[in-house]
Amino acid sequence: MVDGEGVIDLDDPAVRERVLETDEEFLDLGFDGIHYDFEPIYPDDEAFLTLMDRTRELTRSRGRLLSVALEQPTLVDAAQPVYRALIPRTGPVHYPARPTAAFLRRVADRADQVAIMTYDVALPTQALTGWHFARHTRATLELIGDRTTVIMGVPTYRPLAEWAETLPVALRGVRRGIDDLERPPERPYGVGVYAGWTTRPGEWARYRDIWLPAPASGAGA
Repeated sequence: MVDGEGVIDLDDPAVRERVLETDEEFLDLGFDGIHYDFEPIYPDDEAFLTLMDRTRELTRSRGRLLSVALEQPTLVDAAQPVYRALIPRTGPVHYPARPTAAFLRRVADRADQVAIMTYDVALPTQALTGWHFARHTRATLELIGDRTTVIMGVPTYRPLAEWAETLPVALRGVRRGIDDLERPPERPYGVGVYAGWTTRPGEWARYRDIWLPAPASGAGA
């Protein structure tokens, strides 16, 4: 995992302990919970799951929440060889053949909320982009919608394929994915706009028009 100043090696127990110490400091300040956005997380990362276990113990002892964001490309089986080649993990690592669906369920069982960074796909048309958001919304909710709160990320940050990957296209895709479900998930679900500081007033208006009249009682902002 890489931050602005270098690699965060979660395989190192000392690093995980420092992360937990920081978590405690934030909770002491009165924050409602802890949100992790380590990138990339691969579907065999036991160190990340270990950190989540420890963090869940901490947040639950304080009556707070644990939230985690996962990059959408890391959840696609076919993308694993390419993704690992482009952004390899540090050190000698052996990658077992672990289904990504199983990993996502393991994360969901440890978190109060899972946010999927569904955006930044750079598909060439709005039709393909909408299909992408619909497909991943349905798949994610079917996998973990009964286990944890799910937030599907939608873009306003001016992605590379800005003509195709727009907020309205993403929102309609998410709606289509929800409509394709055989039944609503048992847990709450919704969308997360990324990023708040890049969202224009007109986009907030489109968001309200498209998303807020929720078709199911579980849907929300």
